[in-house]
Amino acid sequence: MPRYATIDEVKGFVGTLQERQTLTKAAASKSEKDTFLSHSSKDNDIVPGVVLLLQNHGGQVYVDIGDDRLPEPPSVATGQVLRDTIREMRRFVLLVSPNSRGSIWIPWELGLADGQKSTAAVALFPVVQKISETRWAEQEYLGLYRRIVWGPLKGYEKNVWMVYDHHTNTADMLSKWLRGY
Repeated sequence: MPRYATIDEVKGFVGTLQERQTLTKAAASKSEKDTFLSHSSKDNDIVPGVVLLLQNHGGQVYVDIGDDRLPEPPSVATGQVLRDTIREMRRFVLLVSPNSRGSIWIPWELGLADGQKSTAAVALFPVVQKISETRWAEQEYLGLYRRIVWGPLKGYEKNVWMVYDHHTNTADMLSKWLRGY
């Protein structure tokens, strides 16, 4: 059975603070990116692990942390940059955690991606405190989207990262989905 990643697992993907900072800085550049990673700013400590996972499966990930095009504090210009960036990306991944519910940007970014892309180009990456916690990641409109999960996939001997469609009980390898096949 596929399962969600835990927050500790994702944080453990990246070792040192320097590695985390390097990954986050590289992801802030928009050049040659194809995957938009939406997240709550309260999850910035998890983001480098997600970026690394997606990069290791072929994604060229954009994250808004450190993007010098974004004004501080956020403004209308922030929305314009994010809207244009989401439009340009082939894939949209939403990091879903218990912090997501409090974000004012996440529903807006997800709505943009849903309207600009097919739902096949959008996936949630749920992270949980404990493997047994899953219900909150499936509530309301989040249930519309496929999820990036870890587990067994028919035709593979080992567990793999996949994009799982819980409605049809089917999945694509994460690397295949990121490439757009």
